[in-house]
Amino acid sequence: MIPDKKAVSLEADDFPGFWDRASEQVAAELIGCEFCVDGVGGVIVETEAYSPDDPASHSFIGETPRNAVMFGPPGRIYIYRSYGLHWCVNFVCQHASAVLIRALEPVHGLDRMVERRGLSDHRLLCSGPGRLAMALGVDGSLNGTSLADERISVLPPQSQSSIIFGPRIGISKAIDKPWRFGLAGSRFLSKPFKDL
Repeated sequence: MIPDKKAVSLEADDFPGFWDRASEQVAAELIGCEFCVDGVGGVIVETEAYSPDDPASHSFIGETPRNAVMFGPPGRIYIYRSYGLHWCVNFVCQHASAVLIRALEPVHGLDRMVERRGLSDHRLLCSGPGRLAMALGVDGSLNGTSLADERISVLPPQSQSSIIFGPRIGISKAIDKPWRFGLAGSRFLSKPFKDL
């Protein structure tokens, strides 16, 4: 179920408080927000939530050198490499929780995304966490960076978003949790939501 929204926003005064909440709540509220790195990015259309009591989360095993950013302050970027191939972008929430940014609708810096990805189909530029990171030029050097850093931009939605949700994908544990969130009707999702 989609969490109820609280009186917290991405505006400057509330920015720290926005992240210091349950990951599933933040994941739902990020749908429709704009995310850019060095001016390249777009509208967040798909996210997944992870928490420390979740067997699918990197933090479930406790703190390690790889996941240490998840145990630090909220409002930081946690970057990891999936299967040793693709960088993945996560936003750290309350203690040891994070939101995986799965897909964007590309809006800003399209020429740079096309060059980085080597393709021109805008629908495929950021439709998946690995594709998204490559299109935005993200690598491990951003791990631990504050989301308030001047290179990073996370802005509130321009309009009310219609959110859909369902089980997370690409995992083998806790697959029943409905912690994948998406923008209804988006053509830029990594995969369609089932039964919708």
